[in-house]
Amino acid sequence: MKNCIFCRIAAGEIPSATVYEDEKVRVILDLGPAARGHALVLPKRHYKDAVTMPKTLLGHVMKIGAKIGAAQMKAFGYDGFNLIQNNGEAAGQSVFHFHLHVIPRKTGDGVLGLWQPGSTTPEEMQETKERIAAAL
Repeated sequence: MKNCIFCRIAAGEIPSATVYEDEKVRVILDLGPAARGHALVLPKRHYKDAVTMPKTLLGHVMKIGAKIGAAQMKAFGYDGFNLIQNNGEAAGQSVFHFHLHVIPRKTGDGVLGLWQPGSTTPEEMQETKERIAAAL
């Protein structure tokens, strides 16, 4: 898509700090990193989100994300990494070109405020399971 900034970056039309590239994806450093080395895995073809992407490409993106995370740990001595992908504005997606964040982590760094665990009942879990299964 001509107006999609991530399409233009993935195509090499806009300069970026590319750390990895293959025929399907380009991996760049995030301009607003949560931690040093925070990277984005960008498919070279435009897909709005994980729902619209071919499942084989989703698998490839995850594999590359894990490879980048392992490299971040080795290069900087990080303790782990998060693979984060947002789908839809309500989930925090702000650029509507699928991208996977690879955020390196140190123990206790406080970089991400993850969700607060809620509660449920066995009855609610059963109903939830049934509704999701019916929607598949």
